[in-house]
Parts: sequence; C-alpha cells; structure tokens
Amino acid sequence: MPAVAVPENSLVVVLGPRDAGPGERAQMLEKADEVLRKFGVDDITRIDVPGRGAGEDSEDSALRIPIQNAVPAFQSGSLFGERTGVLVVDAQQLQKPEATVIAELCAKPDDGSVVVVFVSAGAVPAPLGSFLKKAATSLSVKKLRERDAADWLHQAARDRGVRVTRGAVDALVQRFGSNVAAMGQALDQLAVGHKEISEDVVAGRFKNRPDEPMWYYADAVAAGDHGEALRRLADFLIYGHPLQLLAFIENDLKRRSMAATAPDQATFAEWIGQKSDAYPVKKAWQRRMHVKSSDLALALNAVARADLTIKTQPEVTHRVTLERLTVALSRWYGGSRR
Repeated sequence: MPAVAVPENSLVVVLGPRDAGPGERAQMLEKADEVLRKFGVDDITRIDVPGRGAGEDSEDSALRIPIQNAVPAFQSGSLFGERTGVLVVDAQQLQKPEATVIAELCAKPDDGSVVVVFVSAGAVPAPLGSFLKKAATSLSVKKLRERDAADWLHQAARDRGVRVTRGAVDALVQRFGSNVAAMGQALDQLAVGHKEISEDVVAGRFKNRPDEPMWYYADAVAAGDHGEALRRLADFLIYGHPLQLLAFIENDLKRRSMAATAPDQATFAEWIGQKSDAYPVKKAWQRRMHVKSSDLALALNAVARADLTIKTQPEVTHRVTLERLTVALSRWYGGSRR
C-alpha cells in the first residue's frame, strides 16, 4: 500500500467502498493508523460505531452508549501538550442524531491538539458527511480485485523476508480471493520456518480449514469482545449465510455443554466422535469451566430463536438479528456476567 503523506489538517476521513470486504477494511484501518502515527499520536480513543439495531440507546443523550466516549475525546487534549487521537470506525453506521452531534464537535475551533480520523465504508451520513467534504483531508481505498491482491501479496512477502512462488500466489488468491487481511495472516503463519513458500506448502496448511472465518468470530464472542465479534460478523456475512454461522455456534455451544459434564477429556472426545488430541476437543475442554451452565442454556435458547427468525422473517431483519445475538452471546457465551 502506498505511503500516506502527512495530512494538512488534523481532521481526516478514510473512505472505502460501500461493499468493503475484510481486505479493503484492513487497508482502511492501516491508512488510519498511519495517519495517527505520522501525527505522532500515541493516546488514541477508538469509537466503534455499531450497526443499526445494535448498541444500547441512552435516555438522556442523542448518542448510543458505545459512541458517548466521543464527546470527551473530541473535547480534551493532552494535559502535557501532546496530541491525542480519536479513531471513529464504521462511521457510515452513524445515525442522523449522532452525525449531527459529531459534526458540531468537529466544527468547534481546534488548536490541532486532537487528531480525528473517520473510517467509513461508503458515504458518511449527513450532516457530518457534508462537513467532512469541506473541512477534512480525504483518503480513499479502492475496491480490491484478485489482481490487486496478487500484487499486494508479492510486496507483503518481501516485507516479511520470504519468497512466494507463482504457484503459491495462485493458490493463496484462489483460497482467499481479494481478502488481503486473511492473506496477511496466512503469510505470517507460512513465513514461520519457510524462506520460500510453494504451492504445496500453502495446500498443506490451508486445505482443511474452510470454516476459519467462523472460528475468528467464535473466538471474539468467547472472549466477550462484542466489538471485535461484530466486525467478524460483518466480514463473514460478505460471503457466508446466516444459517451457516448459527449452525456453527450451536455445535460449539453443544460441545461446551458436553465438555462441562464429561468426567475427563477422553470421555468427552468419545462423546463427540473425535480424537482426544484434536484441536477442537482440547480447546473446548480447556474452556469447559469458563461459562456457567445457566449462561450456556441462555445462549442455546437465543441461537434457537435467531434460527427461527432467520427462517421465517424477511431478509432485511437478518443482519440486525445476528448483531443483537452477537452482543448477547458475548455476555453469556463469553462468560462476562460472572
């Protein structure tokens, strides 16, 4: 990715395509991070804007609770005269009252002590979007094609000090498409112990992991990190179907329930029909005491209700249903209520 020049002012918007996938999203965040670094910002407040229907409303504020930290962050510089930063991710999901409040905050006179970077997949809602067109430095990320991903891969390999053969490039592009975020993670794994990455190395590492994106989602939920889980959900829904994800979650919850009641790891492995040393078995066994049985029951019930909604309600409701489920699962499934 080309280097980002130091912007002329401390108000920046990074715009990506409306249908940005994980690869474009990774490049947008990289540009935002580079802007903040070039301004010398270390103290950063990150605001992740939830999707429609997600995020708790506030009775006494126009801002949903996850966005309320924006107000003090916009208004306060460092006590020691250093720059502070505000990173607003998924600004395209701001509701109109929120866009109005943040536009007013941005319009106030500023001495440059607070650097604000918006990351948006598509247009920023009015009136903030109109204000940013006039007042902010705009950086763009184009829609990635597979040819772009192949070019990116060659540079990423050089940055890591490894060589990729043509066959490996083709195999990685076939496996990950234009998702340079996943491709970068794959390259990090392949670079361990390999100076040259061949097609056979790629095939041996990734041929049996078609559900890896769902693992990332489940790991974020299990950690109780609903912000990361919502981002993983958005990434998954680009190519995956909601019922695939619900089936994966249900199976994982059932494994956890059986692990919690099994007398030992070998018995648990026998119950689910896998080898005792298999990774899913060890993972579920190690986490068997992380979640209360009552919370597992709540999570299973919520998945069943979401499954019914997906099968019976209009498609326009599916994403909101999954986002609400994700936030709830991060509390129950993630064990954060203990």
